[in-house]
This record gives sequence, structure tokens and C-alpha cells, in this order.
Amino acid sequence: MPEPIDTFPENLTSAPEPLYPDGPPRASAFFRWLTYLLLTPLILASTTFFGCISLLCGLWDKSGSQQHFIAHLWARSLLLFSLSPVTLVGREKLRAHKTAVYASNHLSYYDTPVLFAKLPFQFRILAKQGLWKIPFIGWYLNRSGQVPVDQSSARTAIASLNRGIHTLKHGLPLVIFPEGGRTKTGHPQTFVSGAAYMAIKAQVPLIPITLIGTYELLPMHTYHLHPRPLAIIIGDPIPTDGLTTRDANALTERLLSTITQTYLNYHPVTRDAR
Repeated sequence: MPEPIDTFPENLTSAPEPLYPDGPPRASAFFRWLTYLLLTPLILASTTFFGCISLLCGLWDKSGSQQHFIAHLWARSLLLFSLSPVTLVGREKLRAHKTAVYASNHLSYYDTPVLFAKLPFQFRILAKQGLWKIPFIGWYLNRSGQVPVDQSSARTAIASLNRGIHTLKHGLPLVIFPEGGRTKTGHPQTFVSGAAYMAIKAQVPLIPITLIGTYELLPMHTYHLHPRPLAIIIGDPIPTDGLTTRDANALTERLLSTITQTYLNYHPVTRDAR
């Protein structure tokens, strides 16, 4: 399954220092070989199996609900193969609003299955428009109602965000990574303001999600798993009532500050160093 992305032409706060100056912790030889010989084949088999079922359901599932449930099962299987238990903190905040923009830090390719497995409602993601041209993947994205993003220019990027607003106004939540890509350092990086823009235009809350542990589980440019406990921290909804798009940057700064502070409070490396 593709990962959600976000885009908007203006960058904000500068990036913090790396969480691990010498690079992320390496998995033991046991887990490296376990990944190569067993876990990776299981992940590929699960993705192929559930992907084919999802495409089949797409022939009649116009609402995308069945395909979302299949994605949920796929994600749960990947969590099982990761050998990494997930704790969801603040679950009660997920039911406070039927429709919202959920914005998460982006640490790893495993962020997407973690969110699909643990968020207890149907949602849509933003994904790069080029994926729509790929057989099977593009068919799934189109039939399940995901939102394509064209990043070729600021004008097309805003048009893409307007498609996300249309999804929100039809009652479906969006899940977005405001960093636009995975962090290379372990810390939340610069956020862009697309999530805030859509939340303001749709007049729905912006809800921070902070992921803990997926960076160490599968850092960027590595191909083996390093199992560990994971956590999803749901923050307090940030209201957008009465805001205009001129407030998008300030709202994004608030979102980044909230997620960064939550990350530092919950991450074992920074927490234990205090």
C-alpha cells in the first residue's frame, strides 16, 4: 500500500539536530537474517495477497469501505511480521470528531501500516499522482478513492489539496504526513502547510498524531527490521473555526511544535536523557 504524503509550496521551521548523530541503531545479525530469509518474503506475500483481494473488491465497492478493511487486515499482518507491539495513547480523542485532518510525523515506511492497522475508522490518504499510472497500484488507488497529488508546480499542488478538501467535505477524514517524506535523522523535520490549508478550508479540526519507534524499526535506507515497542500518541484536536488560509503557516507551526514536543516527551532516548 502506498504511503500518504503532503505538499504545499512554503516550508517552515528549520530541522533539529539528529536523534542519533552516528546513525540509527543497527539490528543484530539475528534480526537481519530473520528479515531477509523469513519476514521480507512474508511481507511481500501478504502485500500481494491482500492487494489482489482489494482489486477484486474494487469492482463493486464504490464506497471504498471494503477496500479499507482489506488494507486494515494487510497492515495488521505487517505489524505481526514486524514483531513490534503497538500502544495507542489517546484513543478517546479519535471519536470526538467524525471528520478531521490527521497529521503525523513520518519516520519510516512502516508508518503507513501502523496507522492503517490502529486507526479505528475509514480514512483516505494523499499519494503521488505518478502512482496512478502503475498497473494494480493505480487501479487500487483510483477505486478506493485515495487523493492524487501533483507536485509539478504550486498551482497543481493547490489543485491537489482542493481534491483533499472535497474528500473532507464529503465526510471522510484524511491522514497526512506534513513532512512530505521520511525523516533521515529520527526527529520530526520541517512541516509544510498543506494539512493546515485543507483543515482550514474544510473547517474541520487538525489532529496531531505522533509516532514513536518506527524510525528505529525500519530507518531510511535500510532493508531489515529491528523489532521494538511502538506507540501512536493522539494529540488534542486543534480547532480551525473562523481561521482563514492566511493562518495556515501559524497553524502548521503549532502542529509541528505539538508533535515535536510529544515526540521528545515519549521517545525513550530523549526522555531517559533528562
